Order: sequence, then C-alpha cells, then structure tokens
Amino acid sequence: MLARGERMRNGEDFRHTIRRGAKGVQPTLVTHVVPKTDGSTSVGFVVSKSVGSAVDRNRVKRQLRHLMRARMDRLPPGCRVVVRALPGSSSAGSATLAEHLDAALARGGV
Repeated sequence: MLARGERMRNGEDFRHTIRRGAKGVQPTLVTHVVPKTDGSTSVGFVVSKSVGSAVDRNRVKRQLRHLMRARMDRLPPGCRVVVRALPGSSSAGSATLAEHLDAALARGGV
C-alpha cells in the first residue's frame, strides 16, 4: 500500500492533474502527470464502473497500487500522478498492466 502522504485524496488535486497533466495512453490505462508542484509526490487512482463489478474494480485498483508503489522512487519530487483504468484492465494480467504503466509513465514525461 502507498504511504498516507503519497496518496492523492483531494478532488481538486485530481481535477488539476487530469486537466493540466501530460497524458500517457495505453490500451488498459491512462496516466496524467504534473511534474512539479509545491507539495509532495502523490498518486491517485480512478477506476470507474465501466471496468467491471466492484470485485473487478477493487482488484484492478489493488494491482495498480502495488505496481505504483514499486515505481515511486522513479517519480521526481513534487510530482502528481493520476492513473485511470480503462475497461480492458479488468481482463489484463499483472505483467501486462506493469508494461502498460511503464509505457504510459514514460509518455507522460516520467
């Protein structure tokens, strides 16, 4: 699990990151990255009902949290990242999600 200070919880932070961040698109997910902010590095996740049932959404969210925890050291200080899961993420394996996450973050400038 991500540390409390590394989790994005404020709706305004989500909106700002999605609207102004560099977007990295992959078949199973989209990342939005704002490289420099005044605060600490934080990550948020958006997993909508289009991904699947509550069980599927929670599983995808857990997988993405686990994958991002391993990549926190790659993020620049003060960076904000929102990871938005797409419907194909529920049927993708963890290795596929990891590959797509790395590619999306690279496209987003990280």
